[in-house]
Amino acid sequence: MKTLKLTFRSGSHSTRTVQLKYVAEELDEATIKQAMKEIGELQLFENKGVQLYVDPVKAEYVDTEEKVVFAAED
Repeated sequence: MKTLKLTFRSGSHSTRTVQLKYVAEELDEATIKQAMKEIGELQLFENKGVQLYVDPVKAEYVDTEEKVVFAAED
């Protein structure tokens, strides 16, 4: 499964990430940057007065593969 991992700089200059599942896999850099910028401008998320997602830092598609080692039978 592919996820889109968005990394932001917070108001306290630490990095914060958001991982989104079920996203279009062919989004270009400009589209993702613009969406991240808009998320930051909305100021939707804060903790103790500090905005958590302010400035876009990085976006990457992450491809994970699950491999079942064992599964209990019913």
